[in-house]
Amino acid sequence: MIKFITRVLFPPLIRLLFAASVVGRGNMPARGGVILASNHLSFFDSVIITLMSRRPVSFLAKAEYFTGKGFKGWLSKAFFEAISAIPVRRDSALAAQDALDSGLDRIINGEAFAMYPEGTRSLDGRLYRGKTGVAWLALTAGVPVIPVALTGTNNIQPVGSKGIRLAKLRIEYGKPMNLSRFGTANSGKARREATDAIMVEIQKMSGQVSAGIYNEKPATTVTAKVKRLFRGRAPLT
Repeated sequence: MIKFITRVLFPPLIRLLFAASVVGRGNMPARGGVILASNHLSFFDSVIITLMSRRPVSFLAKAEYFTGKGFKGWLSKAFFEAISAIPVRRDSALAAQDALDSGLDRIINGEAFAMYPEGTRSLDGRLYRGKTGVAWLALTAGVPVIPVALTGTNNIQPVGSKGIRLAKLRIEYGKPMNLSRFGTANSGKARREATDAIMVEIQKMSGQVSAGIYNEKPATTVTAKVKRLFRGRAPLT
């Protein structure tokens, strides 16, 4: 029942409530492994991407969304499972590796997988430099990347707000990108150039100002361990 509601009833409701416009939906392959690389403005982004795409799209979600107690916990778990979310723990030094492995498994199985090259959502609306985990994943699996640009989700759920507001929404799917021309996954230069090319396409569609820097959170013991672990291979964060 939850899956029916989310997959069948939510898309037209989203179009109605948020005057949602969807551009380039047909650019996403109807089948086969593919990565959707999107800008990131709100928690709402992942819900919009998977519900408005032409096929189910998996994405990473905090494990806590699947472990709550009581009716609220059950509803949260049922909802996130219905929209193909993948539970991932973020409190360990292996979090980045777990994320890469989870995404790679889904893609190899012919599924669509969404990720945010910026790593975390933009708090000021600018487009930050992409981390190269997206390129590593695409080059390792040999699948195309669809650049995606979301506009308006930061108004639907502003920073610091837990509620949803009515605002215009736009989602644009770019043309598939074959990254093999940049080289192989074990080449740092290839990963960097491929990721930069993806971000250029996202910026063209979103119209965001490029920050030119990474969107980094304050360093913690765990993130420091992750960076040491993936020194020489960019993690997906």
